[in-house]
Formats: sequence, structure tokens, C-alpha cells
Amino acid sequence: MSDKRSAGLLVFRHTAGGGVEVLIGHMGGPFWASREQEAWSIPKGEYEPDETPEAAAGREFLEELGLPAPEGTWIGLGEARQRSGKTVTVWAVEGDLDPAAVVPGTFTMEWPPRSGVHQEFPEIDRVGWFAPEAAAPLLVAGQRVFLERLAEHLGAQA
Repeated sequence: MSDKRSAGLLVFRHTAGGGVEVLIGHMGGPFWASREQEAWSIPKGEYEPDETPEAAAGREFLEELGLPAPEGTWIGLGEARQRSGKTVTVWAVEGDLDPAAVVPGTFTMEWPPRSGVHQEFPEIDRVGWFAPEAAAPLLVAGQRVFLERLAEHLGAQA
């Protein structure tokens, strides 16, 4: 089992029709290029023991999207263990941003494998607003619980 930990921020907005949309990102790089189902993620990333999960969530949002996290009250959505064994902690915050304004961070990897060639890829190659029921099949399975927890929180507010 992994002892790695990640933290992320799920941005949501209310729509004119009274619904809700969440902002998720399609994972960048060659492994995810031709996939849609289970190839999207809440903007998140790993953090070290000397960093708080909240600080990491804000930092990773900025690193992955190139935009600061929306200002507002952060709603704790708890933790979930991913298939990899990594524990992910997520908050939600209400906000709105233009996906066209996103300037994703990048990572470098050897591609094709064992070629000796290193290429740079975006961490997230596109972002979009989706109704939770449309986002669920796109998200990696271990993150879907955060959509359910957000819906419970918003339902309790209504």
C-alpha cells in the first residue's frame, strides 16, 4: 500500500437553471490522450508531511491550471483511498472560471518508453464544466465519491 497523499480542490458553480456544474480536468500525457472515461481528475497533487493538505490543494490548483483557486469558503469533502493506495483529500469551493484562461503546468517524461527521448506534456490538457452526473463516468473511479459528498452538502444547504 502507498502512503502517498494528495490534496485537491473541486470548484463548483450554480447554473441559471438551478443546477450545479463542477470543473474537472482531462489528464495530460500520452497514456490518457485517447481516453475519456475515467481519464479526468479533480485538480490535485501530492504533498509532503511538512505541508498542510489545504496549502497543497491551493498550490496544486495553481500549478495544474495556472490560475489561483477561487476565493470563497472551502467545504471539506473528506478523504478517499484510490486504487493505487494513495489517499486523496478534497475540498470544494464555489467559483467560476473560464476554461480558455487555463494555462496548465507541465511534466517531462521519456516518450516513447525506452527511447531516450524526453518530452514535455501538460499535466491537464483541457478542463471543462460538467453536471455531476456527466462528470462521474469521466472521473477516475476513486474520485467519484467527492461528487456524491458535494451533492449531499448542497442538498443539506437547500
